[in-house]
Amino acid sequence: MSVATLTPRIDRIKQALRSALEPTVLILQDDSSKHHGHAGAADGRGHYSLEIESAAFIGKSLIQQHRLVYQSVAGLMISDIHALSLKTRPPSSTLSEQ
Repeated sequence: MSVATLTPRIDRIKQALRSALEPTVLILQDDSSKHHGHAGAADGRGHYSLEIESAAFIGKSLIQQHRLVYQSVAGLMISDIHALSLKTRPPSSTLSEQ
């Protein structure tokens, strides 16, 4: 898969996350090259690592935070994402409030 193909894919994923969660931190890394030859990579969908901080996560359990992320990219799971590793958190200033 070429870089030209991956850039719009990463942009689509980031846009979906920004629209749904309005993150203050959004770091998306394409890990697909680490999975070359993996059966799940055969259909062209990618493997990604995501670090995201959002006020939408305030008061939510880790599972609830992950569900919000997966809901945000649900449509892209069919066409663009095979695997998504998550690190989610509310904004740092709220950590002591939980």
